[in-house]
Amino acid sequence: MKKRIAILGSTGSIGTQTLEVIREHKEIFIVEVLTACKNANLLIQQSIEFQPNAVVIEDESQYKKVADALSKSDIKVYAGKKAIEQIVEMETIDLIMMAIVGFAALPPTIRAIEFGKNIAIANKETFVVAGEFMVEKSKKYKAKVIPVDSEHSAIFQCLAGEFENPIDKIILTASGGPFIGKNKEYLQNVTVAQALNHPNWSMGKKISIDSATLMNKGFEMIEAKWLFGVQPHQVEVVIHPQSIIHSLVQFEDGSIKAQLGLPDMKVPIQYAMTYPFRIKNSFPKFDFAQYPSLNFEKADTNIFRTLAIANEAMIKGGNMPCVINAANEIAVEAFLNERISFLQISEIIEAAMAKIEFIKSPSLQDYFLTDELTRQKVLEQIK
Repeated sequence: MKKRIAILGSTGSIGTQTLEVIREHKEIFIVEVLTACKNANLLIQQSIEFQPNAVVIEDESQYKKVADALSKSDIKVYAGKKAIEQIVEMETIDLIMMAIVGFAALPPTIRAIEFGKNIAIANKETFVVAGEFMVEKSKKYKAKVIPVDSEHSAIFQCLAGEFENPIDKIILTASGGPFIGKNKEYLQNVTVAQALNHPNWSMGKKISIDSATLMNKGFEMIEAKWLFGVQPHQVEVVIHPQSIIHSLVQFEDGSIKAQLGLPDMKVPIQYAMTYPFRIKNSFPKFDFAQYPSLNFEKADTNIFRTLAIANEAMIKGGNMPCVINAANEIAVEAFLNERISFLQISEIIEAAMAKIEFIKSPSLQDYFLTDELTRQKVLEQIK
């Protein structure tokens, strides 16, 4: 039987690449559900091509546009945040691709876990914000969570057949983004266009800025802690400009496993969708002759402050990762709108950590309140 896929966030970078994988393997996959935030035009195009059972547009003002465009089809059309949460309950869904960006993915992810769904998670913020809660929920409801991020997919693949062997260290690789080797004087005046110009990966705007600041890597450290059950001191970051080695795992005997490949998100997306099997595809493949050398260096946390901030939040725990996530989302949006400078992103996040009350053992409600309060404080600071 074909595997029925729900793509939450189908119009974003991960969502569109997931559809590319499905387009190549229509004999294996069926699109069951598509959801989007505001991009009604692309959602309509995707729906006409893939004919899902149902679609959801979060922006309720766009409902009529989507419904009218799909009125001659059998596709069910819904709107609103609550509809996105409820749609994951559909019994016909075999796998959910969680491609919604940011904190907004938390409610539908929790609902999917509570219904025991298999989730391919491309959203890192859910485990950054509420990692302990997510792990407990996944165990309770026996929901399978498969990482899609290239780094966490690499670790997941390296651990295949090794689940009984204790991890000594997880080593996350970072390309360094467009500003590796630059000093603070240079970073003070970088433009939005420069920050979005990632040398290796094609990603959405928010993730591209996170990669430029290295906050993306900071979030991945926190996510790795929860996904793979390790302590903060067991997670480190190394700069690897070529983005060929996607991450490594060192075991207690000193052996290291690495997962290699060209920087193409369709590969980890496909692996998550077909796990535990691998299937053939037409994607470009790595050739060692084209890469005579691979380079590594230590990340400079004095210049890329977000990496140090994320590490501090990971060690402190509680609601601090939630604070830095919320502050980062607002700061990145402000930078994209040219309201603050590049270096102010890390300054704003650090200030938020000092302003928000620390909660050692937060409840789910505490996470939502922390997120709301942090956003409020950061917006006040930016004004």
